[in-house]
Amino acid sequence: MRTSSRTLSRRAILGLGAGVAAAVGPAGCGSLTSSDGGGHASGSGNGSGSGNGSGGAQAGGGKYGAHPARLIGDGSTSFTGRQPHQPAAPEPLEPGQTPPQFVVFSWDGAGEVGNGLFPRFLDLAKEHGASMTFFLSGLYLLPEAKKRMYRPPNNPPGASAIGYLSDDHIRSTLANIRRAWLEGHEIGTHFNGHFCTGPGTVGNWTPQQWHSEIRQAKAFVQQWRTNTGRHDLPPLPFDYDKELVGGRTPCLLGQGSLLPAARELGWRYDASSPGGRQVWPVKRMGIWDLPLQQIPFPGRSFEVLSMDYNMLANQSVNSTKAPAYNYPGWREQSSQAYISGFQRAYETNRAPFFVGNHFEQWNGGIYMDSVEEAVKHIAREKEKGADVRLVSFRQFVDWMDVQRPEVLAKLRTLDVGRRPAGGWKRFLSDVRPGASGA
Repeated sequence: MRTSSRTLSRRAILGLGAGVAAAVGPAGCGSLTSSDGGGHASGSGNGSGSGNGSGGAQAGGGKYGAHPARLIGDGSTSFTGRQPHQPAAPEPLEPGQTPPQFVVFSWDGAGEVGNGLFPRFLDLAKEHGASMTFFLSGLYLLPEAKKRMYRPPNNPPGASAIGYLSDDHIRSTLANIRRAWLEGHEIGTHFNGHFCTGPGTVGNWTPQQWHSEIRQAKAFVQQWRTNTGRHDLPPLPFDYDKELVGGRTPCLLGQGSLLPAARELGWRYDASSPGGRQVWPVKRMGIWDLPLQQIPFPGRSFEVLSMDYNMLANQSVNSTKAPAYNYPGWREQSSQAYISGFQRAYETNRAPFFVGNHFEQWNGGIYMDSVEEAVKHIAREKEKGADVRLVSFRQFVDWMDVQRPEVLAKLRTLDVGRRPAGGWKRFLSDVRPGASGA
């Protein structure tokens, strides 16, 4: 099977008005601008419960839901107790038990710039009891007037391949990040400057330089009050030192040098591998490797990476404003690609299904419509009684970490689209200890 090889320059298309990270070619994301200009601590703590719901927040500390907020540092973040709306503690599979079908929808950049996409997908997740992962770009909380505080490796101070957000958009992003965590979603990182080409590309960074980038990304989240001067806004309701356990690199570049740094920081997963397949994942350097995946692309002989930009690159090539008569067909093709990827896993090897996106309005917003249709399709299966779980990456690795290594090793013997011989009960009934699950 083959995938598309189309790529764009990092300035070729652009996003989220002031800037957003988007995927480049089949292997990851570039800078695009849209047409509209249980056993692990979770954030402030891990919780139990089901479904999603909103929680109230008060400025200056106050309370989040039933939990008093204990401010951290300059008050930009806070400890508020266990994160609401988390699933029950995961349990190991019983012999012969069919594994759940996990689905993770994730968002690179996670800035809200007035197009309403962040709250749109929070509303959708809440409606269907889904959890998601939002990979926040640290620069989206740093005012442009303070941009020289950012010291990107191998690039001039303040440089960035994505734009800085306006003060209003920083405030909107903070409100939606706050809401997302209170509704049970995970806040990861998409790092900062999104450098995909040239000598300063993240693909050339060393582990020490990744340490610097991560340290700065965390600081922009943990010190937004000082940097913006907005002490009238409520703090974020989580301790980012505990919440941050994984990320996705710009353009899916640089994972090899990132992993040593991530391991030293105690991260649990990385979602930066390019061109993964729909099989059960493995660990690299002790960290779960959770790649975007090649999925069927209806009407084409090749497969496409499970991300909005890769749909665009194989439809309108290098334009985010192609002729509108194409939109209905392209919308259907991209939504069916996601649905086909889900169905293939669900009906065969039950490998987890990972989808990456950006808050963008390329080609009239058809890719946002496609993602919404895919979420609704998958949620309908869950609502009909299937063991389908729409989770965050953190929640998924919580489950993986309690499984027996020999069970995970057996699951990895199932290739893409391969059903277990004799059915799940027989396939997992006689798994013997001794195989490695790392």
